[in-house]
This record gives sequence, C-alpha cells and structure tokens, in this order.
Amino acid sequence: MANFQPDDLHGIHAILYALFDENERLDRAAMRSQVEICLATGVHGMAALGLATEVAKLTEAERRTVMDWTAEDTAGKVPLAFTIFGASVAEQISQVRHAESVGADWVILQPPPGGSYGALEYIRFFGRVAEATDLPVAIQNAPAFFGRGLTSDEIRDLVTLHPNIRLIKGEGPVTDIAGLIERTEGRIPVFNGRGGLELIDNFRIGCRGMILAPDCVDYAVRAWKAFRAGNEAIAEAEYAKMLPAAVFVMQGIENLICYGKRLFGARTGIPIHDRAPAMRPNETGLAIVERFAAGLGRLPG
Repeated sequence: MANFQPDDLHGIHAILYALFDENERLDRAAMRSQVEICLATGVHGMAALGLATEVAKLTEAERRTVMDWTAEDTAGKVPLAFTIFGASVAEQISQVRHAESVGADWVILQPPPGGSYGALEYIRFFGRVAEATDLPVAIQNAPAFFGRGLTSDEIRDLVTLHPNIRLIKGEGPVTDIAGLIERTEGRIPVFNGRGGLELIDNFRIGCRGMILAPDCVDYAVRAWKAFRAGNEAIAEAEYAKMLPAAVFVMQGIENLICYGKRLFGARTGIPIHDRAPAMRPNETGLAIVERFAAGLGRLPG
C-alpha cells in the first residue's frame, strides 16, 4: 500500500540525474547526496528514471538499483515515483513490480521506445500495464521529446477506460497543458516539467505541480510556496532568478543532461562524469554554467 495517494501529490518534485563515477558506473555516494540535497530544498516529492535520469542508458538491473537506492534514501519522507521504461508490456510490468516492492507511491509510464504507432495502440499498451498494478499510474505525454504522444482527447479517453490512470505528467508549453486540463475537466491531476519554463503560469492554469531536475529546484520550491501563500510577486521574483539558467539547459534533453547536470554539480561540489554516448561540454558552455552557478549560489544541504 502506498503511503501517499494521488490527492496528496502537489508542488515541486525532483527527478534525479543519473550520477556516474569516472568509470561510467552509477555512483552510490553521489546519488545519495543528490537525494539528501533535494530533500533539504523542501521538495514535495522525489522521482527517478525519467529522461533526466538517462534511463535509456541504464540496464534493467541498474534501473532496479536506482529504485532501491532512491527508496532507501528518501525513506518515506515525501511521495516517491518511478518512471517505467520498457519496450514491451511484460518488461514494463516487471519494472512496476520492483517499484511496488521498494515502496513507490506511484509510477509514471513512458511509451515504449521503439516504433511509432497509432493512438489506439498506445492506449491499449498503457492500459494493460496500468491494470497490472494497484499503484496510482501516470502517463508521461511528451511528444516533443519522444516523437509520439496522445492528444488531450485521447488522454481523456484513456483515463476514462482505465480508472487506475490517475495522473498525467506533461512536457509541453503552458498553453497545451491548459488545453489538457480543460479537456479532462480538471478530473485528473496534471504535472508539467520542461525544466520549470513558464513556471508560474503553470501554477495559474491549475497544474498540481512540476517535476524538475534538481539544478534549480530550490528556486522552484520557493516560488511554489510563495504562490500558494498568495504572494505572486515573490513567486515571480524567485522564478526570474532561475529562468536564464532554465532556458540555457532546456535546449533539449541532451543539453539538459550535459549542462543541467553540470550546473547541479557546480552548485553542490559533486563531480560530474558522462556515460557514453553523451553530448560533451565545450568551453563556452562550461563558462556559462560557472556563471549561473555563482549567481544561483550553493544548493542547500
């Protein structure tokens, strides 16, 4: 039984980076530190194994290891979600089973990585995985990143057919997310991502929260708290401080992994190593990272 239910989920959730050592192995100490830092910022939830976690570069065993570590380090302090990656229904269900075993509170389904199919095929795929678990299920709808996705009407049909699909993880402009909330009549909580771009307007349209990589998550947490307290001016000011860095790192997923992860490292002192194949930083990018890190300051913890 999950400790937190969909109605409990709100605010700023951190999606972890995959942190590797110099031999391209997952770095246990660095991953633990990342969770501790995120908790110190006051995040309202923790997540792992999404695009920022470079899930496609991880073996199935490594994905399970990340689940084990994140659950151990989060220790039930905040709701915990895992993105489920897999090329088949059976592979995704296997990953869901491990998420259940370590105490996840919800899971986020990605479309299978191979091929491009019609909406009905994805609806059937997601439905079969969702029906295999009692955990609340979210769908990650990120057509700009995956090259495939569902329309707002198709998502409405999906959640009607499968009541266990209780949330949506969007990755889109605030105008698209507003349309999704409208078409689903506000019946299903929606989280957005995109590195926190359009942060305050996402709150205004009724997003339940945001799922963000941790490089600027402390500013997003303060913005959320100010907005919820009714002080939009402070919320906008906190957002303005993080916005240039968010724009810089969110030029694409590979750019986020290259420079967003290095911004996190520069703000924490955690060394950053890539796992090949990877986008490699250049001198201009590294100088920009250092400038943003100096302006943003150290992350708590």
